[in-house]
Amino acid sequence: MHILLIEDDTEAARFLVKGLRESGSSVEHAADGRAGLTQATTGAFDVVITDRMLPHVDGLAIIEAMRAKGVGTPVLVLSALGGVDDRIRGLKAGGDDYLTKPFALGELLARVEALLRRHSSSLSATRLKVEDLELDLLARKVTRGGREVDLTARELKLLEFLMRRAGQVVTRMMLLEGVWDLHFDPQSNLIDVHISRLRQAIDRGTDAQLIHTVRGAGYVLRSDA
Repeated sequence: MHILLIEDDTEAARFLVKGLRESGSSVEHAADGRAGLTQATTGAFDVVITDRMLPHVDGLAIIEAMRAKGVGTPVLVLSALGGVDDRIRGLKAGGDDYLTKPFALGELLARVEALLRRHSSSLSATRLKVEDLELDLLARKVTRGGREVDLTARELKLLEFLMRRAGQVVTRMMLLEGVWDLHFDPQSNLIDVHISRLRQAIDRGTDAQLIHTVRGAGYVLRSDA
């Protein structure tokens, strides 16, 4: 499990990073809201854990920005503000769970596991939709704005991989492992060729590009609005 922790308190962050890593997760730490916002909206994480009160950008604003960009990564909010109205605001902002400080590490780990289970079950969906792009996995059918799109089996698998991670940057290595089952980079233009063909197929007849290149990082499927 790959987790982003956004926490400005040095001692609390050290404690949480240690506990999460000991539980078997890999953890990236952002020490303020500005850095957390960048990582949460451009990186690929299984769960985001964010403090609510942060320097520069508060936790709820980070979540709202994630949801506005189509990033569906589950988020656990940590906060000393434990009133009912505070919890409601956290959930309405797009948070998936809300844990009041102080808390036991065991409870945090259990909540993270529960978030991951719920999110994983949603990934079993057989109909995916991003803007006017739709993929029916049972019928093996893709449409864009009602127009049927013909794709090869590999292009279909590539599109599914991107759509299930809509709004998240996926790296070349993630694509090689998830689409081609390769655990090394063959240093070829394999991905570039397939991405180019997929773009041509789904963008034909429309000015709205959905697959974007993130220079030096990878690709992301999202609306350019």
